[in-house]
Amino acid sequence: MPNLARVAGLCSVLLVTVASGSAAPPAAKPASGSLVIVFKDGHRQSLNLAEIERIEFPGGDLSGTASTPGPSRGHFVGKWEVGDGNGRTFFISLEDGGDAMRSLGHVHGRWTYVNGEAEIRWDDGAQDAIRRVGSNFQKFAFSSGKQFTDVPDNVTSARNTMPKPI
Repeated sequence: MPNLARVAGLCSVLLVTVASGSAAPPAAKPASGSLVIVFKDGHRQSLNLAEIERIEFPGGDLSGTASTPGPSRGHFVGKWEVGDGNGRTFFISLEDGGDAMRSLGHVHGRWTYVNGEAEIRWDDGAQDAIRRVGSNFQKFAFSSGKQFTDVPDNVTSARNTMPKPI
Protein backbone atom coordinates (compact mmCIF):
# COMPACT_ATOMS: atom_id res chain seq x y z
CA MET A 1 0.00 0.00 0.00
CA PRO A 2 2.79 2.55 0.76
CA ASN A 3 4.25 1.79 -2.70
CA LEU A 4 0.91 2.59 -4.30
CA ALA A 5 0.82 5.98 -2.52
CA ARG A 6 4.37 6.76 -3.72
CA VAL A 7 3.50 5.83 -7.30
CA ALA A 8 0.35 7.99 -7.18
CA GLY A 9 2.33 10.92 -5.75
CA LEU A 10 5.04 10.53 -8.39
CA CYS A 11 2.40 10.44 -11.14
CA SER A 12 0.82 13.61 -9.76
CA VAL A 13 4.14 15.46 -9.77
CA LEU A 14 4.90 14.19 -13.28
CA LEU A 15 1.45 15.27 -14.52
CA VAL A 16 1.83 18.80 -13.07
CA THR A 17 5.30 19.12 -14.61
CA VAL A 18 4.11 18.03 -18.05
CA ALA A 19 1.03 20.27 -17.89
CA SER A 20 3.00 23.36 -16.90
CA GLY A 21 5.60 22.71 -19.58
CA SER A 22 2.96 22.52 -22.31
CA ALA A 23 1.15 25.72 -21.26
CA ALA A 24 1.34 28.60 -23.70
CA PRO A 25 4.20 30.99 -23.03
CA PRO A 26 3.22 34.42 -21.71
CA ALA A 27 2.30 36.94 -24.41
CA ALA A 28 5.30 38.88 -25.59
CA LYS A 29 5.30 42.63 -25.16
CA PRO A 30 4.32 44.37 -28.39
CA ALA A 31 7.14 45.90 -30.35
CA SER A 32 7.57 49.65 -30.23
CA GLY A 33 5.64 51.29 -33.05
CA SER A 34 2.82 48.77 -33.02
CA LEU A 35 -0.82 48.78 -32.05
CA VAL A 36 -2.34 45.80 -30.29
CA ILE A 37 -6.10 45.21 -30.48
CA VAL A 38 -7.55 42.85 -27.88
CA PHE A 39 -10.94 41.47 -28.92
CA LYS A 40 -13.77 40.57 -26.55
CA ASP A 41 -13.06 36.86 -27.01
CA GLY A 42 -9.47 37.45 -25.83
CA HIS A 43 -7.56 37.02 -29.08
CA ARG A 44 -5.10 39.74 -30.03
CA GLN A 45 -4.06 41.35 -33.27
CA SER A 46 -0.91 43.45 -33.63
CA LEU A 47 -0.59 46.10 -36.35
CA ASN A 48 2.49 48.02 -37.45
CA LEU A 49 1.82 51.75 -36.98
CA ALA A 50 3.92 52.57 -40.05
CA GLU A 51 1.27 50.82 -42.16
CA ILE A 52 -1.71 52.70 -40.66
CA GLU A 53 -2.88 55.90 -42.35
CA ARG A 54 -5.63 56.73 -39.81
CA ILE A 55 -7.95 55.17 -37.26
CA GLU A 56 -11.67 55.95 -37.48
CA PHE A 57 -14.42 55.27 -34.95
CA PRO A 58 -17.69 55.63 -36.87
CA GLY A 59 -20.72 56.26 -34.67
CA GLY A 60 -18.81 57.13 -31.53
CA ASP A 61 -15.75 56.37 -29.49
CA LEU A 62 -14.62 53.06 -28.02
CA SER A 63 -16.90 53.39 -24.99
CA GLY A 64 -19.95 53.49 -27.25
CA THR A 65 -20.80 57.11 -26.41
CA ALA A 66 -20.98 59.82 -28.99
CA SER A 67 -17.78 61.65 -29.71
CA THR A 68 -17.48 65.31 -28.81
CA PRO A 69 -15.60 67.18 -31.51
CA GLY A 70 -15.96 70.62 -29.93
CA PRO A 71 -15.52 72.24 -26.55
CA SER A 72 -16.96 70.67 -23.42
CA ARG A 73 -20.55 71.26 -22.31
CA GLY A 74 -19.38 73.52 -19.48
CA HIS A 75 -17.82 75.91 -21.97
CA PHE A 76 -21.28 76.98 -23.17
CA VAL A 77 -22.68 77.88 -19.74
CA GLY A 78 -22.86 81.66 -19.40
CA LYS A 79 -24.12 84.81 -21.09
CA TRP A 80 -23.45 85.00 -24.84
CA GLU A 81 -23.49 88.19 -26.87
CA VAL A 82 -24.76 87.29 -30.35
CA GLY A 83 -25.99 89.03 -33.48
CA ASP A 84 -29.60 89.17 -34.67
CA GLY A 85 -28.74 88.98 -38.38
CA ASN A 86 -29.62 92.68 -38.90
CA GLY A 87 -26.52 94.29 -37.39
CA ARG A 88 -27.78 94.45 -33.81
CA THR A 89 -26.82 92.30 -30.84
CA PHE A 90 -28.71 90.59 -28.04
CA PHE A 91 -27.88 88.10 -25.29
CA ILE A 92 -28.46 84.39 -24.84
CA SER A 93 -28.00 83.04 -21.31
CA LEU A 94 -27.36 79.31 -20.96
CA GLU A 95 -27.70 77.83 -17.48
CA ASP A 96 -26.03 74.64 -16.30
CA GLY A 97 -29.42 72.97 -15.71
CA GLY A 98 -30.44 73.35 -19.38
CA ASP A 99 -32.57 76.51 -19.18
CA ALA A 100 -31.96 79.27 -21.71
CA MET A 101 -33.11 82.91 -21.90
CA ARG A 102 -33.03 85.17 -24.93
CA SER A 103 -33.03 88.95 -24.32
CA LEU A 104 -34.55 89.53 -27.77
CA GLY A 105 -38.27 89.24 -26.95
CA HIS A 106 -37.46 87.83 -23.47
CA VAL A 107 -38.06 84.25 -24.62
CA HIS A 108 -37.38 81.15 -22.53
CA GLY A 109 -35.96 77.96 -24.01
CA ARG A 110 -34.04 74.78 -23.29
CA TRP A 111 -30.56 73.95 -24.49
CA THR A 112 -28.71 70.70 -24.92
CA TYR A 113 -25.12 69.83 -25.67
CA VAL A 114 -24.95 67.84 -28.90
CA ASN A 115 -21.77 66.90 -30.79
CA GLY A 116 -19.71 69.71 -29.30
CA GLU A 117 -22.24 72.52 -29.72
CA ALA A 118 -25.10 74.16 -27.82
CA GLU A 119 -28.49 73.55 -29.46
CA ILE A 120 -31.23 75.85 -28.16
CA ARG A 121 -34.95 75.31 -28.73
CA TRP A 122 -36.95 78.42 -27.90
CA ASP A 123 -40.52 78.37 -26.61
CA ASP A 124 -41.59 80.45 -29.64
CA GLY A 125 -40.42 77.65 -32.00
CA ALA A 126 -37.19 79.26 -33.20
CA GLN A 127 -33.88 77.47 -32.72
CA ASP A 128 -30.28 78.63 -32.36
CA ALA A 129 -27.01 76.77 -32.27
CA ILE A 130 -23.75 78.11 -30.88
CA ARG A 131 -20.85 76.41 -32.63
CA ARG A 132 -17.09 76.72 -32.65
CA VAL A 133 -15.90 77.72 -36.10
CA GLY A 134 -12.13 77.74 -36.23
CA SER A 135 -10.95 79.59 -33.12
CA ASN A 136 -14.17 81.64 -32.79
CA PHE A 137 -17.82 80.95 -31.99
CA GLN A 138 -20.84 81.70 -34.14
CA LYS A 139 -24.59 81.66 -33.58
CA PHE A 140 -26.64 79.87 -36.26
CA ALA A 141 -30.32 80.89 -36.30
CA PHE A 142 -33.06 78.55 -37.58
CA SER A 143 -36.70 79.50 -37.93
CA SER A 144 -39.53 77.33 -36.65
CA GLY A 145 -39.79 74.02 -38.50
CA LYS A 146 -36.12 73.85 -39.54
CA GLN A 147 -33.57 71.33 -38.31
CA PHE A 148 -30.09 72.10 -36.99
CA THR A 149 -28.69 70.47 -40.15
CA ASP A 150 -30.67 72.79 -42.48
CA VAL A 151 -29.28 75.98 -44.01
CA PRO A 152 -29.50 78.63 -41.24
CA ASP A 153 -31.52 81.83 -41.64
CA ASN A 154 -28.49 83.81 -40.47
CA VAL A 155 -25.06 83.29 -38.93
CA THR A 156 -23.48 85.86 -36.61
CA SER A 157 -20.58 86.03 -34.21
CA ALA A 158 -21.01 84.77 -30.66
CA ARG A 159 -18.95 85.69 -27.61
CA ASN A 160 -19.28 84.32 -24.09
CA THR A 161 -19.20 87.41 -21.86
CA MET A 162 -18.88 85.29 -18.71
CA PRO A 163 -16.38 82.51 -19.51
CA LYS A 164 -15.59 80.31 -16.55
CA PRO A 165 -12.59 78.04 -16.05
CA ILE A 166 -13.39 74.60 -17.34
